[in-house]
Amino acid sequence: MSRGALGRLFALSFLLARAAAQDFAQTRFICTSIPLDMDPMCSAPMQNSGPVEDIKGTILQLRETILQQKETIMNQKETIRELTAKLSRCESQSVSEPSQYNRANVSVQTNSLKDLLQNKIDHLEKQVLSRVNSLEETKTAVRNDTTENRGKIENALNSLHQRISDLEKGQRNSRPTDKFQITFPLRTNYMYAKVKTSLPEMYAMTVCMWLKSNASPGVGTPFSYAVPGQSNELVLIEWGNNPMEILINDKVAKLPFLINDGKWHHICVTWSTRDGVWEAYQDGLKRGNGENLAPWHPIKPGGIMVLGQEQDTLGGGFDATQAFVGEMSHFHMWDRVLTPGEVYSLANCSSKTLVGNVIAWTEANVDIYGGATKWTFEACRQIN
Repeated sequence: MSRGALGRLFALSFLLARAAAQDFAQTRFICTSIPLDMDPMCSAPMQNSGPVEDIKGTILQLRETILQQKETIMNQKETIRELTAKLSRCESQSVSEPSQYNRANVSVQTNSLKDLLQNKIDHLEKQVLSRVNSLEETKTAVRNDTTENRGKIENALNSLHQRISDLEKGQRNSRPTDKFQITFPLRTNYMYAKVKTSLPEMYAMTVCMWLKSNASPGVGTPFSYAVPGQSNELVLIEWGNNPMEILINDKVAKLPFLINDGKWHHICVTWSTRDGVWEAYQDGLKRGNGENLAPWHPIKPGGIMVLGQEQDTLGGGFDATQAFVGEMSHFHMWDRVLTPGEVYSLANCSSKTLVGNVIAWTEANVDIYGGATKWTFEACRQIN
């Protein structure tokens, strides 16, 4: 029997005992006075038997009442035992049966959830495998197409280069060695030209050239000179939406050139180590100047001069986005600062004897690679 049932049983027994005591307390006893000289057992009182009979009746009535209450208490005890037994059974069922039901219900729900998750995982695995297979097939197809297309392009370029070389052989015998241009038709990382001349150490310099381009944004890198340990020793570049810049020892000056209109333009840049003073000329006229461009830093010797590409490493590391697109001619370099009059005469073709003493524009001094081409070019004929 549980503690709750025992408590209820004791409470009920207490209430029944209290009720019986109250009934007994409500019973009245009748007392009658007797004279002192009268023997209660004598026959004299028998003459007046009324009070004695009343007492006997009261006692009998009390006995009957007590018996009835005793019987009632016994019946109530039996009822209490039955109720207690039923209560115990109910409590045991309320504890055990729902737990079993809940465990069964939880087990069913858990199994259902596991099945649902497993099905979902299987479905996702199938999707992932299908996607991977699709990507692998696409990758293989793209790789095959890319290899095939690249082979076709290389074959076409080689064929074109061979035809151009054959044509050039016939032209070289009839044209002057400096009357040529180099064409870079595409923005690639493999078309370029290399100047054979090695630069000396220079404390001043002037570089001039003819350029024609309509590339946008930015015409790219007309030339770059790299030395061991410094890929930006001397660079002319117009990259993206930035203005054209001259770099010396990785120091930068912005140049006021506007040349990407598809027309031929003559440009010159002069520089000196003394205070890093520089000047910029376009079509014979000074367009800008400044100072503090790598002051007191001589341009180092023993490097590589590349036309049409920007070098990230010595002689290589080309980036197609920085490649020059257009045509170039008469690339000359001096180890001194040219005067404004000399620059003007070059731009107007009024001086035919002013040739770079460091780099001179001759076909024998420039090698081309990757599909860049050489064509006959006469600067003065182009601008007149």
